[in-house]
Amino acid sequence: PTGATVEFYKGKGYAFPPEYGVLSAVTPGTPGGLLTMLAEFGTMSLADVLAPAIRMAEGYPMDKETGDRIEKDKDKIKAWPYSCAVLLPHLGQAYEAPLAGEIFRQPDLAGTLVKLVEAERQARAAGKTRREAIYAAYDRFYKGDIAREFVRGSREQGGLITMDDLAGWKVHLEEPVSTSYKGIDVFKLTSWVQGPVMLQALNMLEPLDLKAMGYNSAAYIHTLYQVMNLAFADRDFYYGDPYFPPQEPLDGLLSKPYARERAKLIRKDRNDPDVAPGDPYPFEGKANPFRGFLDTWREWGRGEAAALDPAQAADIEASFRTGTTSIQAADKEGWAVSVTPSGGWVPCVIAGKTGVGMSQRAQSFVLDERQNPFNVIAPGKRPRATLTPGLALKDGRPFLSFAVQGGDTQDQNLLQFFLDIVEFGMNVQQACEAPNITSYQMHDSFGEHKIFPGKLDINETVPDDVRDKLKAMGYVLDVKKYTSGPINAIYFDRAHGTFWGGSSNYGEDYGIAW
Repeated sequence: PTGATVEFYKGKGYAFPPEYGVLSAVTPGTPGGLLTMLAEFGTMSLADVLAPAIRMAEGYPMDKETGDRIEKDKDKIKAWPYSCAVLLPHLGQAYEAPLAGEIFRQPDLAGTLVKLVEAERQARAAGKTRREAIYAAYDRFYKGDIAREFVRGSREQGGLITMDDLAGWKVHLEEPVSTSYKGIDVFKLTSWVQGPVMLQALNMLEPLDLKAMGYNSAAYIHTLYQVMNLAFADRDFYYGDPYFPPQEPLDGLLSKPYARERAKLIRKDRNDPDVAPGDPYPFEGKANPFRGFLDTWREWGRGEAAALDPAQAADIEASFRTGTTSIQAADKEGWAVSVTPSGGWVPCVIAGKTGVGMSQRAQSFVLDERQNPFNVIAPGKRPRATLTPGLALKDGRPFLSFAVQGGDTQDQNLLQFFLDIVEFGMNVQQACEAPNITSYQMHDSFGEHKIFPGKLDINETVPDDVRDKLKAMGYVLDVKKYTSGPINAIYFDRAHGTFWGGSSNYGEDYGIAW
């Protein structure tokens, strides 16, 4: 938003933009993104597409997981009147959130969706094309009565978003970034999200014989952890919105020669807690203008994994996995869609009578350029988000569509999922369920942006002898029952002309075909 400046947040005493509330809100992008996708690449009307969503907003049975999450955060929700009215139907009772199985209603949200359909219908009646009519709905959200109520409700609660912010927001149809791993082309979004970090990791891993190490052996887990350390350190310093200066050195970061130089830093005997960002600029033939910041970078947000009590560890792990929904879809015409919509998770501020939960992604910005000169908050800028859908092509045709819920764990899970299929021969469901590791040796994209070198989640199926070797290498282990994501994916079986869907073995995740 226009008012979201470094000076504004520092003036309020923040080290980072806040984790919750209206001052963590950024200008909404999900409506515009989805409307543009439908207008430019779809065939259906907005009325047809939104009909199920309107029915859901009118009422659906609450699931226990979401109800419990609302109950857990009810004290925050009570500070925001419109959120309280929607999310806490049992105020004053012991359990104030919607009960599992109770019909959960969002009439204001239903009304907003109906207004979008009305805008489309009126445009079609006036002779507009399908595409033009969908953009009429787009304009009603970003410039019309929906926008006015969104801004009014936001500013009533102390928010920064203005009518000009909404009217000036736009979708960028942009080329993805990619790398080739053993003949498979992997595509991710560019540096305004963390997606390129998986490509950097693949570049470092490609020359190694991972199969010879053995799946989830100590050598394999250690190698993955070290490679992720190197890639995520680069993410934490060099990634940001490419439409704002300075320009991210993405060509250097994604080059194979840079990956080879980074991989030389891997210690084979133990974890290296002092991994720092590299210098990709020489691989673009340039000098690094921020070289001086790298000398003190290790000081930012450093925590001690061994000193954490169970409650602190649980809070950190929850933060690393915050938010996000993953949807993968494909059709007989050959279209594949990988999307991870996110931002307005519980507890969120609802903007007036629109029923729309405001995004909380401003917290992913930094306020000091020494931490990341590319991701300093500024009006009109996108935060370096964690959202990271993926697509892979083989011989120029769809091979995998894959994404996962979670925050900083996303590209960790997706990297291992991809290797499970390509290196270890798993099918898509096996790869979705397979035991993964989780590293915390990167700056949390939420809250206080902490980093915990050596902290490692492993699955309970990892044998004791492997655990002992990892402890001897300096890792602080936390053994978990579920470590697979939850990942959702589609594998395209060209030999038989079929799709294989995969979904992890826990959470609210399903594969559906019709």
